[in-house]
Amino acid sequence: MVRHTDRRLAEIEALYRDRFPYFAQVARAIVGDRERAAEAVQDAFVGVIRTRDSFRADGPLEAWVWRAVVNSARKATRRPLVQVGEEKDIEYELPELVASFAPFVSSLPERQRLVVFLRYYADLDYRTIAAILDVEVGTVSATLASAHATLRKKLRKVEADA
Repeated sequence: MVRHTDRRLAEIEALYRDRFPYFAQVARAIVGDRERAAEAVQDAFVGVIRTRDSFRADGPLEAWVWRAVVNSARKATRRPLVQVGEEKDIEYELPELVASFAPFVSSLPERQRLVVFLRYYADLDYRTIAAILDVEVGTVSATLASAHATLRKKLRKVEADA
């Protein structure tokens, strides 16, 4: 007989294997550095595994894990950066188009930036994003609409200046 906690651990491990590049991209967008992003994701998963019995299953497990990753990345921005060795290229490198658009997205207010990353970088639906950020689905929709409007204005300004 498979115990409930063993099944949950297997689900968490599957999320880690299947979604790591997405977790790392969003964490990198928050902390601004690949190494710190990978570390934040690792820290989040350590915490998730340790506290897996506290998951109440009132929402999707993935949303609970995403919340841990976002919180871990936010926490990492408050820790001093320690450089060890050279930065290596790793498989979750941002695509060129996304990388060129990143300065515009990074200038958004924090909540707008998080919603954009969770929606487009992690490909999460509004309900999951709402669960991660502990807000209503309508708040996600409104925040994303505000982010779109801000980004449109910035892009029009760049086009007009060109």
